[in-house]
Amino acid sequence: MSERAEQAEQAVQHENGESTFTVIVAAVANLGIAVAKAVAGVLSGSSAMLSEAAHSVADTVTELMLLVSLKAGAKPADEEHPLGYGGARYIWALLASVATFVGGGVFAVYDGIHTLTHGEDPGDPLISYVVLAIAFLLEGYSLRTGLKQARDEANRFGVPLKRYLRRTPDTAVKAVVMEDSAALVGLVLAAAGLLGGQLTGSGVWDGVASLCIGVLLVYVAWVLGHANSELLIGRPLPPEMRAAVRAELLADPHVVDVLELTTLLQGPKEALVAAKVDFRDMSSAADIERACDRMAQRIQGRFPAVRRVYLDPTPGPAQESPESPAASSR
Repeated sequence: MSERAEQAEQAVQHENGESTFTVIVAAVANLGIAVAKAVAGVLSGSSAMLSEAAHSVADTVTELMLLVSLKAGAKPADEEHPLGYGGARYIWALLASVATFVGGGVFAVYDGIHTLTHGEDPGDPLISYVVLAIAFLLEGYSLRTGLKQARDEANRFGVPLKRYLRRTPDTAVKAVVMEDSAALVGLVLAAAGLLGGQLTGSGVWDGVASLCIGVLLVYVAWVLGHANSELLIGRPLPPEMRAAVRAELLADPHVVDVLELTTLLQGPKEALVAAKVDFRDMSSAADIERACDRMAQRIQGRFPAVRRVYLDPTPGPAQESPESPAASSR
């Protein structure tokens, strides 16, 4: 393995380690919160608290699936999977978003509708307030961990945090940040439902809060599912990176034109570049071989995430022949 490949592999392992830690922190926090919310929901009779418990259970299942995805996606390429296992990461992450939709969103919407249609006698909300306050602190710490990793990565790429979260192929970190953000909003909604019920004596506020939590979870699940499906279908490198790769190819003295450039994200730190390149007619086979090796080294040196570079020497458009009408008219 070359020094460049070793450095790229070390970078992947480092990022996987950071992502794993971020997901584990979120999973432990959500598991404890789910138990506390469920107990508080049963004791207080609050549908919003039960919805929040379902929310935390769904988040815990999601994080467990993300841990599986990190392990599955980190397996090296082998004979049966020559391009690696990066796609496995997105399959498990997609299943995690389904778990958020079914386990959290659907249950919360159902519980909210049931409360609105059948009524509810608000119980003592004190224990629920205590649980919500503790959960807010734990979710805040988990979100802080996810944001720290996301911010570090955004700074490394020189892009705003919002854009990084929107376009990052590291869906594990994206999932943690989005789910923890949704969890904090959900806690505020649950507290508002409890307070409204306490002040008015009506369970309608609790039912509305549960519905809002459900809609929020459905939205988060849709965003994460859409992001993972895009990566599973095949997403290219960002436009500015594609332009830079093309520029590196055209910079070689033996290259006339880049006829076709295909890029593919295969994982958070793994991308493929394939191109059809028109070389100068006077270039020998040895010149073309050395040029291909030189261009691959330059691309991988500039973009360590590009693990595979395939260059196909391809003739450009045919020159006008002397017998053509345009040539004879000159």
